[in-house]
Amino acid sequence: MAEAPSQGLRFARVMMVLSGLTPLFILWALRGMDPIPDRWWIPICGLLVAIPNFALAGRLWIATRNGDRKMVTIGDADDNRDHLLVYLFAMVMPLYDLNVHEPREACAMIAALVFIVFLFWHLNLHYMNLVFALFGYRVYTVYPPDAEDGTSGRTPFVILTKRAFLRNGEKLNLIRISNGVFWEREG
Repeated sequence: MAEAPSQGLRFARVMMVLSGLTPLFILWALRGMDPIPDRWWIPICGLLVAIPNFALAGRLWIATRNGDRKMVTIGDADDNRDHLLVYLFAMVMPLYDLNVHEPREACAMIAALVFIVFLFWHLNLHYMNLVFALFGYRVYTVYPPDAEDGTSGRTPFVILTKRAFLRNGEKLNLIRISNGVFWEREG
């Protein structure tokens, strides 16, 4: 069996996963955590919001400045807006709803967060980010067109764009966030 291509840019992908958790960190800061005083907890949550989002903005700026682009051809494209709902209700809400009154519960919550970050990173779901949604971007999984001999086997990729739809056969020059996630700055 052929090995899947590397997504590359590991740090950028981890920062994208963490920036996707921004709503959770904001809710945690507002809610507080009994074992940790607010004077420590609120700045920790603030850093968990700021650092990944600045790193993501930095990756987008560097990729744009360096012309880190790739020409892609659209085959079939699936709108993945429903993935954001799954993300919100399957991950963020259960973590927010945890009642943390003891240090042991806080450790369990942080361990659950680490597992979720690893799974999102490992399963290449790093494009799940409400910040993009707030700016009007849609998430599409794109399957490259089949080769002329009828074979496929090419790996699907994700496009973040403001377009309402993508046309089969259309060619786009996109900014590379990772090897499998591309950004169209203006759609």
